[in-house]
Amino acid sequence: MLTAALAWPAGMTAVTEATYAKLVASQKGKVVLVNFWATYCVPCRAEMPALVKLQQKYGPKGLVLMTISADEPEDEAKAGQFLSTVKVPAPHYLRKTANEDAFVRVVDAKWSGALPLSLVYDKGGKKVKVLVGEADLTALEALIQKMLL
Repeated sequence: MLTAALAWPAGMTAVTEATYAKLVASQKGKVVLVNFWATYCVPCRAEMPALVKLQQKYGPKGLVLMTISADEPEDEAKAGQFLSTVKVPAPHYLRKTANEDAFVRVVDAKWSGALPLSLVYDKGGKKVKVLVGEADLTALEALIQKMLL
């Protein structure tokens, strides 16, 4: 677990604009798929099972799936229940920020804050793909396969 992240009461780890880059960097040597989602986002919930399947298939080869909920703190239990139901591997993260614009800029300067958002980082920690909205899962899998070679 990232020590710079804030502990979140019910088991989710808070991610702030100050800790996001450190969280991604902590996975150097692996291909990282970061997915921002929320329980109120229908496309987010719809694509999550496919992202979990990608993690199951490619995790042993070096893929790390990081899911970061954009739900409000009072909806953390609902987010945790969804993650449990879909069997999303831990750890689970929850966005925590006092300044939404600053958080969005840290994640990706071109991001509007729209969900879902998936970002793919190479083994060196460099962002190689930003997917706003529902991801083209076939293209995403092909990219992951290529990066894991």
